[in-house]
Amino acid sequence: MEIKIGIAKVNKYAVPECGDSVEVAERPRGGISAILADGQGSGKAAKITSSLVVNRAAALIAEGARDGAVARTVHDYLYAFKDGKVSSTLTILSADFDTQTLVFSRNSNCPVLVKGQYAIDIYDEEVSPIGIHKRMKPLMYQIPLETGTILVSYTDGIQAAGRKRGRQQDIATILKLLEESGPDDVDFIARSILEQSLVLDDYRPGDDMTVVAMGVGERISDHKIHRINISFPY
Repeated sequence: MEIKIGIAKVNKYAVPECGDSVEVAERPRGGISAILADGQGSGKAAKITSSLVVNRAAALIAEGARDGAVARTVHDYLYAFKDGKVSSTLTILSADFDTQTLVFSRNSNCPVLVKGQYAIDIYDEEVSPIGIHKRMKPLMYQIPLETGTILVSYTDGIQAAGRKRGRQQDIATILKLLEESGPDDVDFIARSILEQSLVLDDYRPGDDMTVVAMGVGERISDHKIHRINISFPY
């Protein structure tokens, strides 16, 4: 079994810093987590918020904290640090080898899409972001760690793409993309969803856009080689 993660992101048009942040953390008992946050607003202030959130979450995961506890602790930290005046979305996608499960938590207005063996499920129940309300509870989900499964989530720049131009994000196209793709295609999935959203915004994104895709594929080699590919334009 091999976990693959694809990430694609772009800044809001004419804004030098992206208010979305993504971090990947190894789990001490085996596995990996992808952490996605969208700080309130855009630009430098949003970037500071989202970076604080993902870095804090990554540190807690590396220390062995469970994902639900991670979300609550990061919320408490942001609430105290910003005096309850700044919010952030937070989504954590985890492949937990210790429990042999895929775990994902949501504090976001954007869904998590899950392609399993027989169907694609959309997890989009309403939930509050972190940092604002004194009491916060993440929505937690747990499914078996099975080969062929794909998880996808994104920030609201993807969800709102085209809205200012009288267009609408087509979830059916995203679902069709998932139907036709496998767990080895996570880079392609992330890039394709981002590209579709950029087209809707005439390549002038109205908000920061980030897509994260996680796939559970077959391990081809007997050698447990960890690989990371990064492209970071300046």
